[in-house]
Amino acid sequence: MFLWIKVLHVLAIISWMAGLLYLPRLFVYHAQTSPGSSQSETFKIMERRLYKAIMTPAMIVAWASGALLIWLGGFISDGWLHAKLGLVLILTASHIHMNQLRQTFDEDKNKKSDRYFRVLNEIPTLLMIGIVIFVIVKPF
Repeated sequence: MFLWIKVLHVLAIISWMAGLLYLPRLFVYHAQTSPGSSQSETFKIMERRLYKAIMTPAMIVAWASGALLIWLGGFISDGWLHAKLGLVLILTASHIHMNQLRQTFDEDKNKKSDRYFRVLNEIPTLLMIGIVIFVIVKPF
């Protein structure tokens, strides 16, 4: 059963990361459109569906399956896990921040430049690298 839960966890992480990497890219393009334009309205639909139908369910499954893996595997006292969970908490905060930005676009109130969103796009990548290192290498 442990391996099947791990499969579910990895699939949820892949889906969540795909959204975390794609949503800021949509924001880059959305920031370049005029509020109220047909392009802007299309981006709103894409962003909302990505966030609500893919990213958030994937995050919930990742957290739930991860918690189950921690419990079944007895990893709770491992230092690498604490470091990984710290980065996952930051990743979750990034997820929540992206929803706030999405809502700003939804209300046609975005004031941030496409450059801001290009930089924002790198944060999940850097966090993912750290998470993978902690899980695979287990440096402590």
